[in-house]
Amino acid sequence: MEIIVCVKRVPVTQEVDLAINPQKNDIRKDMLAYVINEWDNYAIEEAIKLKEKLGGTVTAVTIGSEDDEEALRRCLAMGADKAFRIDPGNLVMDSFVISKILAQFIKGQPHDLVFTGVQRDDLNEGAVGTMLAEHLGLPHAEVVRRVEPAGNEATIRVELEGGTDEVSKIKLPALLSIQTGINEPRYVSIMGIRKAAKKELNVAGVDTLGLAATDLQPRTMVEEIFLPPETEGAQFIEGDPATIAEEILRILKEKGVSI
Repeated sequence: MEIIVCVKRVPVTQEVDLAINPQKNDIRKDMLAYVINEWDNYAIEEAIKLKEKLGGTVTAVTIGSEDDEEALRRCLAMGADKAFRIDPGNLVMDSFVISKILAQFIKGQPHDLVFTGVQRDDLNEGAVGTMLAEHLGLPHAEVVRRVEPAGNEATIRVELEGGTDEVSKIKLPALLSIQTGINEPRYVSIMGIRKAAKKELNVAGVDTLGLAATDLQPRTMVEEIFLPPETEGAQFIEGDPATIAEEILRILKEKGVSI
């Protein structure tokens, strides 16, 4: 079973005061800590569990700078066999460009399964997995919570709306976007990370992949990122139910709501 897992290193944005960069097209990230994307962590764990059960190899790939090799080293420490970093240089990348680059790389690698995380933890974008599957011409499924390969197909459990799941079969090779909670990612020790630092990590520039210039043109551009304006706090209404209902109706009418 040959499995390729696309991973990304993301800034930790929870419980920190975010600031907008001078260009107003991104947040300032120079003072933020970085970790592997949460969804990708589950994806690499699921790939390794399948390898341990069925044999084969797990390859982790990321697009980024030398600093982003930290995420790949973690994948190697968890049990991935190979790791590749694609250096984008100064490219401006949206989901389309990212998926094009990944697709061009994956086409040259053996693969029975391709895993991505459902979404990015920093910007909550979840388009790369679907776009990547389309570029590769692979059947795909989103929000996958169980994977059981057998022969030339796999039984998968997909999370639907309203707390329901769907069990179906998908032909291999296929691309699956992995949901959190599918497993419990293993602990990576300091010793494991040190050993992973000695393993080979392959690096290639985007210009070596043979992509056309049009493939590297983003389809979407961020015009402005801004913090939401501060609003007044909640208003507490006290009294008996009839008084509260009357006050709510009065407030709604003042706000222009037709009743």
